[in-house]
Amino acid sequence: MGSGIVRVIGWVVAFLVGAVYGTAATVGHAFRLGVVPVGLILATIGCAGLLIALRTLTQDRVNAIAGGLGIIAATFLFSQVGPGGSAIVAAATPDTEWIAIAWTFVGPILLALVAFFPDVSKLRAEPADGS
Repeated sequence: MGSGIVRVIGWVVAFLVGAVYGTAATVGHAFRLGVVPVGLILATIGCAGLLIALRTLTQDRVNAIAGGLGIIAATFLFSQVGPGGSAIVAAATPDTEWIAIAWTFVGPILLALVAFFPDVSKLRAEPADGS
């Protein structure tokens, strides 16, 4: 097996893990305690943590992109109404529709921020002058 196959398998695994996180986040994002959107906050933190871990641990932007695409795909898939007319995610009310709209944008924003953030690991501090 060449390293190219291993990288592609890594991208597929990152996509699948992102899809799992995206599924859990899409199902739970609407949970609120009073007016606090706890589900949206936890979904954002969890997905951001996953993407940051993928980018940091593998040193590869493509893994973060694959994970982010998995999150976006799961959000899209599980937000649709099924053929029988049922939906996994409950319909938003006028009070809570902003939460669903916010969750729609969280995945792509996290993907863009994490995957395209500059690589600062190669920056070195300049030595201080003794003068």
